[in-house]
Amino acid sequence: MKEQIEAALDEVRPTLLADGGNVELVDVSDDGVVSVKLVGACGSCPMSTVTLKMGIERILLEKVPGVKEVVQVP
Repeated sequence: MKEQIEAALDEVRPTLLADGGNVELVDVSDDGVVSVKLVGACGSCPMSTVTLKMGIERILLEKVPGVKEVVQVP
């Protein structure tokens, strides 16, 4: 599943990189919770929650069976 998640994250990375940020996969739990870390400009952006839920989580839910939620970790 991690390979599928990385492939899906690669689809959103260009947008994040264009704004000076990026996303790193930290962990995937057995119950489908994906932990990510937003880095660069995304780490301190006030819109990071929107990016996480409406962008990253939406893509992962569509592309990777078994993903239930995406959470941000420090």
